[in-house]
Amino acid sequence: MTSFASREVMWPRSVAVGAALLLAASCGKAALEEATTTAAVAVSVETAVEGTIESTVTASGIVEPLPGGDWTITAPDAARILEMPKAEGDRVSPGDLLVRFDIPSLSADLEGRKAGVAQAQAQVTRADQEVARITPLAEKGIAAQREVEDARRAQAEAKAALDQARSAEAAASDLADRVIVRARFAGVVAKRWHNPGDLVDGSVSDPVLRVVNPSVLQVSASIAAADVPRVIAGHTGVVVGPSGEGEPIKIVTRPAFVDPATRLASVRLAFDKPTTLTPGTPVQVILVAESHTKAVIVPAAAVVRDDDDVFVMVVDKDHKAHRRDVVVGLTSPEKAEILSGITAGDVVVFRGQDDLPDGGLVSIVK
Repeated sequence: MTSFASREVMWPRSVAVGAALLLAASCGKAALEEATTTAAVAVSVETAVEGTIESTVTASGIVEPLPGGDWTITAPDAARILEMPKAEGDRVSPGDLLVRFDIPSLSADLEGRKAGVAQAQAQVTRADQEVARITPLAEKGIAAQREVEDARRAQAEAKAALDQARSAEAAASDLADRVIVRARFAGVVAKRWHNPGDLVDGSVSDPVLRVVNPSVLQVSASIAAADVPRVIAGHTGVVVGPSGEGEPIKIVTRPAFVDPATRLASVRLAFDKPTTLTPGTPVQVILVAESHTKAVIVPAAAVVRDDDDVFVMVVDKDHKAHRRDVVVGLTSPEKAEILSGITAGDVVVFRGQDDLPDGGLVSIVK
């Protein structure tokens, strides 16, 4: 039979056993947490370097001929196309026949204008003769001074009518000359809307042929309103066509007007050398806005933004990552300038820094 005293002795022993079990469990948990927090995180790193960084403005654009290198031909009046020897893509030389129109009314109108000039000239001749006849008679008192004034007035009116007739003849002649259209410059037929035998109405809404000079091409790009102050004439850039290859360009003019509806402004860009791109090709444009030399540069992906906090993770010689608050300067799609917080030579994490604790162990991978 167990006494009360013996039960009192056994109770502390059971408590001690339980405490030991709890302590063991606690030690096991601590060991597990320590193993978790000390596990290396796989990251990719790059060394911060000193160099030149350029911020850029990106935009979409289209390849166009320069002014004077783009000609859309329309008929001078309602007409039928008699000849049109050039097809789309054909090269043309100055003087080559492009279009011959048939407009019978123009020939008749020109002949009528010439006849009008002849009649007006005859009227001037008669008026001159009348002034020459009446003036000496008035000086001798044979004719009234009023007759001289009337003769001179008729003479002035006849000369004005002649000037008007000659202007009308010149306009009709210019219109008639447009019946035959020859190339003004060397170029390529970019578009052909009609064929011989077609009737055209002679308006800009009914074009016949478009000729462009591919040796004088430019890019017209649409810039967001917020980027307009950063676009500087003379700065360089790259235009990327459908093939993905870049060609060097230069900003010719700054945007002068922002469309209030689209919030876009147009900027004109010139190729550094003849391009293989064709008019009408859509392109992407990357323009240099600002440039800083002797800048501390890191991969743009290394910069972490957490609300108002901006920092990078720097790896020390013990392969531990430490948070460094930084101030960022110029940026591009690939690089970022660091104004303060790190120096050239620091090794920064640019991949794998998500949820990486300050002081965490890292394993560097490519």
